[in-house]
Amino acid sequence: MIFLRILRVLFGIYAILIFLASLLVFPLLYALVFLLFSDTKAPHIAHRIISRVWAHYLHFFFFQPIRVKNREVLDPDAAYVFIANHRSQLDIPLFAVACKNTFRFLAKAELAKVPLMGYVIKKLYITVNRKDVADRNRSIEKMKHSLDDGVSVFICPEGTRNRKEDPIVSDFRDGAFRLAILAQRPLAVLTVFNTADKLHPNRPFEMSPGTLYARWSEPIATTGLTVEDIPALRERIHRQMTEDIRRFRETGQW
Repeated sequence: MIFLRILRVLFGIYAILIFLASLLVFPLLYALVFLLFSDTKAPHIAHRIISRVWAHYLHFFFFQPIRVKNREVLDPDAAYVFIANHRSQLDIPLFAVACKNTFRFLAKAELAKVPLMGYVIKKLYITVNRKDVADRNRSIEKMKHSLDDGVSVFICPEGTRNRKEDPIVSDFRDGAFRLAILAQRPLAVLTVFNTADKLHPNRPFEMSPGTLYARWSEPIATTGLTVEDIPALRERIHRQMTEDIRRFRETGQW
């Protein structure tokens, strides 16, 4: 066991070096896109080309091929409210690879202060100070405008990474479901099965290679739904996601 943990730490150090090397190139590519293209075109080019290439680069050198089922249920030209469970830092590049749609993440405001990455986050993400009610309301309006512009929004409804083994999926917050209903946009659910097995949320320097698995569910139409439907919709998706992850752990079926 100790020997395996040492190997994981060594692999984790290697992965960190791979990531740091990527920071010498990809933020500059984002900057060029934001300088050369309009505010309308830049997000599409940045996400569909740079973000996806960056994600493939990381997973290639991490020796972590990605298998995503049911991509075909998504219309690459439609705007969705995407949601997914979130346990590992590996989720972020996986999200970028999982679909061809252009999207903006909803991210914590403090991430915009991170060197280099903060610039990208300010340009591509919608940030929110969750402790500020007014800022949360502003973020909802920004996300609605993004959807109206044809750019999807990606939200992790657990609010932050789930660092615990139990529950399998943390309780969901209402924001993603409220947004989908207010904007009358379909809700697309991505269940991520095993990224935490390769990079645990509580042991960030221990990583291991291996295939990552995720699956899209059929998008859920919100046409005609009201905010009164939020609790039932939230609990339905949470229950299904929990059951699917539990089945994967027990049987390997996904």
